[in-house]
Amino acid sequence: MATHFTLSLSPSKPFKNSTFFTKNPSLHFKKPLSVTSFQSPPAAAAAAAVQTFWQWLSDQDVVSAKTPARPGLVPQGLGLVAQRDISRNEVVLEIPKKLWINPDVVAASEIGNVCGGVKPWVSVALFLIREKLKEDSTWRPYLDVLPESTNSTIFWSEEELAELQGTQLLSTTLGVKSYLRREFLKVEEEILVPHKQLFPSPVTLDDFSWAFGILRSRSFSRLRGQNLVLIPLADLVNHSPDITIEDGVYEIKGAGLFSRDLIFSLRSPISLKAGEQVLIQYNLNLSNAELAVDYGFIEAKSDRNMYTLTLQISESDPFFGDKLDIAETNGLGEIADFDIVLGNPLPPTLLPYLRLVALGGTDSFLLESIFRNTIWGHLELPVSRANEELICRVVRDACKSALSGYHTTIEEDEKLKGEELNPRLEIAVGIRAGEKKVLQQIEEIFKQRQSELDELEYYQERRLKDLGLVGEQGEIIFWESK
Repeated sequence: MATHFTLSLSPSKPFKNSTFFTKNPSLHFKKPLSVTSFQSPPAAAAAAAVQTFWQWLSDQDVVSAKTPARPGLVPQGLGLVAQRDISRNEVVLEIPKKLWINPDVVAASEIGNVCGGVKPWVSVALFLIREKLKEDSTWRPYLDVLPESTNSTIFWSEEELAELQGTQLLSTTLGVKSYLRREFLKVEEEILVPHKQLFPSPVTLDDFSWAFGILRSRSFSRLRGQNLVLIPLADLVNHSPDITIEDGVYEIKGAGLFSRDLIFSLRSPISLKAGEQVLIQYNLNLSNAELAVDYGFIEAKSDRNMYTLTLQISESDPFFGDKLDIAETNGLGEIADFDIVLGNPLPPTLLPYLRLVALGGTDSFLLESIFRNTIWGHLELPVSRANEELICRVVRDACKSALSGYHTTIEEDEKLKGEELNPRLEIAVGIRAGEKKVLQQIEEIFKQRQSELDELEYYQERRLKDLGLVGEQGEIIFWESK
C-alpha cells in the first residue's frame, strides 16, 4: 500500500509561547519593552513628562536623589540612566507593591466588579484604557511616559505587512490581530456597552490594541506570585543583545525583616559608569520573529533566526491510530512542531517523527504491537531506503515551495541590509532573510542525506547483523554444519 505523505511549510503556526493561542485563559508576558521600538514624543515634551513622572515617584517616597538610576532621554528614546558608577549585580531600583499594576489593582478599582469573569490581561488592559481616558487619573504621570505607538508587527499597515509576504511572521501577526478583534468584540458586548457609564468615553479597538501592546511588551512575568504585573519606572529598562545574563536580574522580595510589604528589585547585570544606560537581556530564547511581535525589534545574531516545521499524521493514513499511539507514547502528537534554528542541528525528534509519518508499505510491519516498545529506537535510525528517500524528497520539495513564496531573494535582502532603512522595513528584511537562510539550511541537509542513501544502513541490515547472519562489512555469513 502506498504511503500518502505530504509536508506543507506554509506559515500558519502560532508561536509556541504565544499563549493567547492556547486554551490557557491567561497570557504569559515577558520582559519590558525596549523603547527603540516605539515612536517617542518630541524631546522637549518627553523631558517634561519624565520630570513630572520622577516627581510623582519622589512624592510617593519611591525614589530620591540617591537612587542609582533615573529615567532619561537616550538614543533609543527613553531609558534608565546610571546617576553614578554602578557595580555588577548592584540594585538600581526598588519599586514597592503600591505602584504595581496587576489584576489585584483592577479588582479593587471601580471596574473590578465587571471584570471578574474576564481574562486577567483583559482586565488590566481595560484598567489602563480607563485610566488613560480619565483626566484626573492618579496614574497620569506614568501613563504620560508610555508610548503611543509601537513597531510591533501587530501595528503595521497593510503596505508594511506586505513586506512580510511568505514569512511565518506574517501569518502569526494576522493571527494575533484576529485574536484581538475577537476579544474586543466579546469585551464590548459583555462590559463596554452594558457598563459604558464606567468609562469616560467610548473605548475603541485601537485603544484595546494599544493596551495589549503595552502589556505584551512591558509586563514582567515569572515572579513570585505575579504572572502579570506592570512595574512603573522599571519597565523603562532597555534591552541589549550583548548581555547574556538573564536570570537573577529582577525579583520580588520582602521590603524588610519586620515588614510584610513586597518590593520589586532590579539589578544591573553589568558594571556601569555614571551616565551609561542600565540594560538587561529580555529573553535569550526568543526568535527574531517573536521579538518582532512582542517588542518591535530584531537582532543580527544568527541563532535568533528560526523556522518552524509543522508535521501531521494524516487522519486518512490507514495506520493513523497506531502512528498516533506511538507519537503520543514518545511525547509528541498528531501534530508536531519542530523549531529549526539557523546554524544549529536538527531537533533530535524530527527525523524519527518524519520516518513515522512516512512509514508504510513493506515497512508497516514495524507498527505491529510486538514492536511497540522498541519502534522509536528503530525510527531514530534509517528504516528503509524507500522511507528515507521519501522524507528527503518531501522535505526538499516543501522547502523549495516555501522559498518560492517570498517576493525577494536572500541576495536582494542582504543588499537592502546595507542601506538606511526605517525600523519596520529593517525588521521585514531581517525576518525574510533569516527565514530563507533556515529553509536553505534544511533543504541542504536533506539534499546531502539524499545523496548518501546508498551508504546508509537500514533496519533489515541491522537486524541481520544482530542475528549474526551478516558481517560488519555486509558480507553474508554461512554456518557450516558439523
